[in-house]
Amino acid sequence: MKITDLNPQLVWKNFHSLTQIPRPSKHEEKVSEFLYNYGKSLGLETIRDEVGNIIIRKEASPGYENRMGVILQGHMDMVPQKNSDVEHDFEKDPIVTRIDGEWVKATGTTLGADNGIGVALGMSVLESKDLEHGPVELLVTIDEETGMTGANALSSKLLKGDLLINCDSEAEGELCVGCAGGLDTNVSANYKCIRATKGLVLYRLLVKGLRGGHSGMDISLYRANANILAARILLPLLTKGGAKLVSSDGGTLRNAIPRENVSYVLLAADSVAKAKRIAAKEAASIKAEFALADPDIEISFEACPQGKALSYAEEAAAERLIRAILACPNGVERMSDSLPGLTETSNNLARVSIANGKFTVLTLLRSSLDCAKEALARRIESAFVLAGCKVRFTGGYSGWAPDNNSIILKVMKETYRKIYGKDAKIVATHGGLECGILGSKYPHWDMVSFGPTIMYPHSPDEKLFIPSVERSWEYLKEVLKAVPEK
Repeated sequence: MKITDLNPQLVWKNFHSLTQIPRPSKHEEKVSEFLYNYGKSLGLETIRDEVGNIIIRKEASPGYENRMGVILQGHMDMVPQKNSDVEHDFEKDPIVTRIDGEWVKATGTTLGADNGIGVALGMSVLESKDLEHGPVELLVTIDEETGMTGANALSSKLLKGDLLINCDSEAEGELCVGCAGGLDTNVSANYKCIRATKGLVLYRLLVKGLRGGHSGMDISLYRANANILAARILLPLLTKGGAKLVSSDGGTLRNAIPRENVSYVLLAADSVAKAKRIAAKEAASIKAEFALADPDIEISFEACPQGKALSYAEEAAAERLIRAILACPNGVERMSDSLPGLTETSNNLARVSIANGKFTVLTLLRSSLDCAKEALARRIESAFVLAGCKVRFTGGYSGWAPDNNSIILKVMKETYRKIYGKDAKIVATHGGLECGILGSKYPHWDMVSFGPTIMYPHSPDEKLFIPSVERSWEYLKEVLKAVPEK
């Protein structure tokens, strides 16, 4: 059985078409062309903007001309991940799909249901001949996964509708009504290095085994940050143990909670015993503190071969920089007042590099409130400016604050209760959705995000729950029918 045999066949046909077109982030030219030609083939007004975003307009069905206009929105790119034993070129090869029980999966690669199935739902609304709806626009953006480039570049004058239904949520039965905005912090400084003299012994401080996780979804789990833990041990080593800082390196991506940090210090022979005691004491305290949230932390402090001649950071500079790391806000800053259990504002101290006279720190701030995001940015800036660093903010985008008076939320809640006899779950995410950016360009838009169930997106284990697709399609049709008049 092929996925095109599944019901509703129109939705699965359109999803299959998307799986056959290579569309990794930053390489959406082919799928943008496909969607443009698709809109034209239906005889609908179709626009492709300067970056490749696609807008397709469909007029209201008879009798629905006075309804509020709805924008159905998704992104055309997918995350290109594969298993190591699979040969696949995401810029050339189609996705090979398979049915496994009640799930659709790919063969050793990401499936691209994020957000291909959402786009397929929108395409099916455009193509269907028997739906009852007001004016509809399908907006499909580029490069959501690696920068939200399409949303950022979208003109504030192209769309006509009033209600936005984002189709990029991944749990059937949930209506998402808010998301975090983001801001990147880039810290840099130079410091003086001193050539190490003979007799100093090189020691490695290794922090590993942390759970890490997504800096939006998992930040409220209060897991440890490897960069912070390393700094907590390094500071007493520098100020009380006679250690001289050679380097520190930890973290990878801005949106990943750091799982490892490796730092090197130099010790005089008569300082080794005391430094070991300091490191052991701090390590024991850390493990006790995170015994439940992060139980597999491993911390080692051991001598290692020195190799070539080394230099270390001038003592005052090293202490100043480590203190700045510890002073930098990290983790949950504030929980939401409007939705209990939701993180409103946070910062992830994602990347630290101290080596060869150069100091770099990268963080990612998130907040559903722009004012809270900016306030936290000033605090982070202050911590590093006081340490003599340069601070630059980039990549900012707005959050999406929940609106309890939302018209489209009311429609979608009532429709869900009518169909299923129970209430939909109202949620918000501390991750980023394009709704925040789009809402800043179209402030009058009333927005909700929904979608069928997708498990393990961004990994080769990604899978799409077949029954949820048919239910989501039937639900979307009823929602469009119930949209009120202007």
